[in-house]
Formats: sequence, C-alpha cells, structure tokens
Amino acid sequence: MPLTVCEMFYSIQGESTLAGWPCFFIRLSGCNLRCSYCDTTYAYSEGRILSRGDILCQVEDCGSKIVEVTGGEPLLQTETVLLLNTLADRGYTVLLETNGSCSLKDVPQEVVKIMDLKCPSSGMSDYMDFKNLRYLGIKDQVKFVIQDSSDYEWAREKMAKHHIPVYTQVILSPAWQKMEARTLAEWMLADRLPARMQIQLHKYLWPDRERMV
Repeated sequence: MPLTVCEMFYSIQGESTLAGWPCFFIRLSGCNLRCSYCDTTYAYSEGRILSRGDILCQVEDCGSKIVEVTGGEPLLQTETVLLLNTLADRGYTVLLETNGSCSLKDVPQEVVKIMDLKCPSSGMSDYMDFKNLRYLGIKDQVKFVIQDSSDYEWAREKMAKHHIPVYTQVILSPAWQKMEARTLAEWMLADRLPARMQIQLHKYLWPDRERMV
C-alpha cells in the first residue's frame, strides 16, 4: 500500500533531543488538526503517491543514519507503521513526530516517539489522547509548544497530573515569533521545571525558508 508524501529532504534536525544532527526527513501528507500556529499548512493536502520501496531508496541514497517521519500527522496513514518498522529493522535511528491525537499503540518500541501535546492556544488541546502516555519510554519525548502564560500553566499542570517527567523526557518550545524564548526560560528556571527548553534551530538557520527545513 503506498503513502502520500508531501516532501522528503536532508537537513539539520531543528528540534527534539537530537537537535543539531543531520537528518533525512519524510514529511507525510494530511493532518486531522488545524493548530493556530501551524507552519506546515501546505502538508494538509499537497503530496505525491510513493511506494514504501521508493521512499526507502531515497533514504538509502541520502546516506543519513537518522530519519524522521513527520507530517502533517503521519499516523493517519496505515502504511506508516510498516515504514517505521522497516526503517528500524535496517538499523536507522528513527524518529516519529506525532500530534498526540492518534494512538501510538502499534508504533515500534525502537522508534523515538516525539508526541506534541497541544496547548490551549493551538485550539486543539481537546483532541489530545492522554492514553498515549502509556506507550512512551525514557528515550521518547513529550513536547509542548508555548505561546503564552496560559499555555505554560497548562503544560506544567499536565506534567504534574500525569507524572510525565517520571517516565519520559519533556520539551518546552516557544512558538516561533509569538513567545519570547528568554521569558519561557525564566519561567522554567523559577519553577525548577524538570524539562528541556528548545528553540526551533532550523528557523534560526534558515529564517527565509518555509519548506525543506
């Protein structure tokens, strides 16, 4: 069964605990959410049909040992889990970025799962499936994109309520051009928050590019 692929490219990993490493990105098409700050709206519908074999050939040709499958929302396509399994079986370090609304039950354990829990300012927080937390381990990550103080308080509350830092890593990221990174850092320091702060490195490297980064 083929996949609908929005774009594939080689770039610097701008987020996650692997930020800074060269990475091959497979951006799949389609998303079930409409976040207010989305920077990949073109992935909602753009794309071309490719077989799993075609995708794997491009991964191999690139030569990167780190591969991220992202979107859109990659888990909307049933073939995605097979792609993840194949990449993991071939020895790649595989990352999956998912929006927190689709079940992670069938995602291979070897895959580094980066689950983006949508804060209230996204307009999508009601769609989060907190049952997914049971499928995360210490190598995996929960990410909160913070746009204002209400988002920060919501993230802090969810971290405490679900004991998230106990069994997986937590990342807080200031929304690009909407939240001052320094302010978020100061809030985290004041609260002794057990989380990592990240900025979107690729946007600082290529602020003039909207795609293929």
